[in-house]
Amino acid sequence: MKEKFLNWKTKSSHFHPNYKLQFLGNIFQLGLLTFPIIPAVGVVLLSLSALATWWKKYRQIISQPLTWGFAILTVLLVIVSSFGYYRTEAYLGLGNLIPQFIFFTGISALIQTPNQLRRISWILVISSIPIVIFGLAQILLGWGTTGAVASFLGLAIAPSGEPLGRMSANFMYANILAAYLTIVFILNLGLLIENFPKKTNPQSLFLIVALLGNALALLLTNSRNGWAIAVFACLTFAVYLGWRWLVFLVGGISGIVLLSAFAPSPIREPLRKIVPYFIWGRLSDEMFGDRPIPLLRSTQWNFALSLTQQRPLTGWGLRNFSPLYITKYSNYQTPIWLGHPHNLFLMLTAEIGIPATIFLSCLVGWIIVKGFLLIRNWSDTSAAKLIFFSHLVAFFGCILFNTADVTMFDLRVNALGWLLLAGIWGVVSSHRSNIEHL
Repeated sequence: MKEKFLNWKTKSSHFHPNYKLQFLGNIFQLGLLTFPIIPAVGVVLLSLSALATWWKKYRQIISQPLTWGFAILTVLLVIVSSFGYYRTEAYLGLGNLIPQFIFFTGISALIQTPNQLRRISWILVISSIPIVIFGLAQILLGWGTTGAVASFLGLAIAPSGEPLGRMSANFMYANILAAYLTIVFILNLGLLIENFPKKTNPQSLFLIVALLGNALALLLTNSRNGWAIAVFACLTFAVYLGWRWLVFLVGGISGIVLLSAFAPSPIREPLRKIVPYFIWGRLSDEMFGDRPIPLLRSTQWNFALSLTQQRPLTGWGLRNFSPLYITKYSNYQTPIWLGHPHNLFLMLTAEIGIPATIFLSCLVGWIIVKGFLLIRNWSDTSAAKLIFFSHLVAFFGCILFNTADVTMFDLRVNALGWLLLAGIWGVVSSHRSNIEHL
């Protein structure tokens, strides 16, 4: 049977290899499709699919050492939260982590094959189209939405962007949109490379248009972090595929852009005539050269380090960085608001202590190592390997993004990061199980 457009209606494209779990797979897909656009609906469906998978595959899930690792981490987080400086905030902060542990363990039991990862990539690319349209209308037309209903549904759109002039679409801030777009951009790139031999295929044409739209939207977020990760992703795929010409092309263009921003005079002047100001001015920060000292990342990182040094074992409590920082730096003359220190790892050591941060990093790192080991010993098709690799790159992009920002406080980007990790672990676990049964 010939596959229809977007692989949507064929028997071979069913989301789950076990027909008994197909209904849960359908709920999951519908939730994932609506999640970026209307998160209030998507989160309910995604949560139902994760909890129902827990119900159906309880014994399998609790038999995994990784599940017990997250259970121990949960207990540890509750304990260190009891030492929080602002204890209520610390306990509320658990909501950004513990539900994601449950979501991760449930979804990783639902996802078992690269075909499922491919479907996830398609769904995320398709659902990004309305986001890009929202963003373009926001920036080009000054369009926005207001009201409690729009805020509740996740469709609150700030006219002309948040901050002003930077695309944020229906996300709360431009950098959060950039984090979302980097995930979609990388998965889109993986799908396009897979379909590229079929240049006239409607799928390929759709993927090219979607990739250009996501790249344009990412550019308009004015996020240096997002730009850097998009370049990193292109170079990573080029190296993976052995496309030296693309490595040189991307490397050459990136070099020109970086020299235009950071090279000494007179080298930078002729390059700045080629590279647009909004790129080199943003990279060099000359566009925003009058930042107050408390808003500099170096100030925030130093403060987070000082908090870690004062309480290295227990930290100050989740969500405690912001009130502590505001207490130190904000005053009537120069009011300052800051939600996080723009580095996830520094924030975690400051808020939950070094031992808990290392434990969490080891659990996640173990999954990534297993993923790359599976890539090295891959026995499936090259197309399946490419899709799995794209999910690894997308998750690694999330990690890189969080070295200069923190996306944990946005439900959608936080959940998508854990979803990528769940998909990687689900395929690794399924592959290991298949080997053990041979």
